[in-house]
Amino acid sequence: MKAIAHIYTDLPAKFGVPRQSGLVQDLMGKIVMEEEYRVKEAFKGIQDFSYLWLIWQFSDVPEILENGKDWSASVKPPRLGGKTKMGVFATRSPFRPNRMGLSSVRLEKIEYDAQLGPVLYVSGVDMMDGTPILDIKPYLAYVDAHPEANDGFAANTKEYGLEVEFPERWLKLIPEEKRAGILGVLKQDPRPAYHEFPDRVYGVEYAGFDVRFRVEQGVLTVCEVERLQGRFREK
Repeated sequence: MKAIAHIYTDLPAKFGVPRQSGLVQDLMGKIVMEEEYRVKEAFKGIQDFSYLWLIWQFSDVPEILENGKDWSASVKPPRLGGKTKMGVFATRSPFRPNRMGLSSVRLEKIEYDAQLGPVLYVSGVDMMDGTPILDIKPYLAYVDAHPEANDGFAANTKEYGLEVEFPERWLKLIPEEKRAGILGVLKQDPRPAYHEFPDRVYGVEYAGFDVRFRVEQGVLTVCEVERLQGRFREK
């Protein structure tokens, strides 16, 4: 298989990327096709669908695990505290026999660029900037949606979220159209679930900024925002 496109997002590193698509609906992505696939006819009718399936490749996963194998039969899901093992095929871990991801994203619009061809703008992404896209398919609610389905062990954590305190002096440094996205990322708690260090400062790279924060008793407090070209500190 080869990449047919790449998606460009505001998240250049793994830390901070939502664990599932749709968790942060305000996170946007721009899908640019490879030159071979910049064919307008290949997208006829796509504008009539609300959501798309994206099949993509984990591009920042080590090829060989610590045990010397290229995949592991059991993994430790982060939301279970990083200590409980589950079968790899019962999870969405990136450490799989084939490094493929699957995401359901909302199609916001499609534009036709003279050089780039059809460009898709989607929301609810859970991919790093530059992630290779292997295929695009329409989401069909009448067969793809199963509201009565069991969520297994994931049901215990689906309502998890932090209270976010983002002081105005830091928030105003983030472009207004990007603020909802970073607030959603922080609410989902980017830390490993087994981290409970209230004095530790974490940083999420987002839209050209490093957003630094602490977490204590379920409250995430932003303590600094650094532009990648320069630093803004509280006076």
